[in-house]
Amino acid sequence: MFNEVPELYDRVRPGYPDKLFADLVTVTGMDERSSVLEVGFGTGQAMRSLAALGCSVTAIEPGEEMAALARQRMTTFGNVEVETSTFEEWDDRGGRFDVLVAASSWHWGAPSIGWQRAHDVLCPGGWMALLGNVVVRRPGEPEVYAETADLVGGPGGLFGPTIVRWYPTVQWFNGDGFADHLRSLSLYRRLDRDVREPLLDAVAERICTRMGDRASRRYLSVLCVGQRAE
Repeated sequence: MFNEVPELYDRVRPGYPDKLFADLVTVTGMDERSSVLEVGFGTGQAMRSLAALGCSVTAIEPGEEMAALARQRMTTFGNVEVETSTFEEWDDRGGRFDVLVAASSWHWGAPSIGWQRAHDVLCPGGWMALLGNVVVRRPGEPEVYAETADLVGGPGGLFGPTIVRWYPTVQWFNGDGFADHLRSLSLYRRLDRDVREPLLDAVAERICTRMGDRASRRYLSVLCVGQRAE
């Protein structure tokens, strides 16, 4: 679905704040000696921040077009290895990692396989980190996902208590940009093109004429981290 429009996805989807990665380093103790596995890297938005930390990154993504774009964007980094595969079918070749990161991707996998596999590919004492962006309706209002995110950690006793951090962010668009953002969402990608495009053109026009050509999407960027249980 997203594999059809990798450039659009990369351009309009929100990234993750620097403070999130700083906290990830603090919690997990990541440094240049650490090995990181990123599952479902998409176009590499989080991967670029992980690579900039200097650690060794192995990244897997099932979408060939998205993986190809990420490879192009990561050519300046010598510490990243990109592979095209689902996590469930990926051949880890016996590799074990200090940290596993999944940025807005974990929900696409099979839970019955993924949690156990994550435990298996992590070193003793390793960490699993789930990153995501949740739309906020009103700034300052308690957000249910962030308030309950710690409850999803440790399935089956495979991981310890979940550490949760969240970071308010805002993304601004003009009318055309907001329409492009909607084009990157699964709800709209499922529509027939003949239905989707006139609808999104109308959205862009409405934002331009009634909202001064300026619209926002407010998010909580969420970091959930849990340590591998022995």
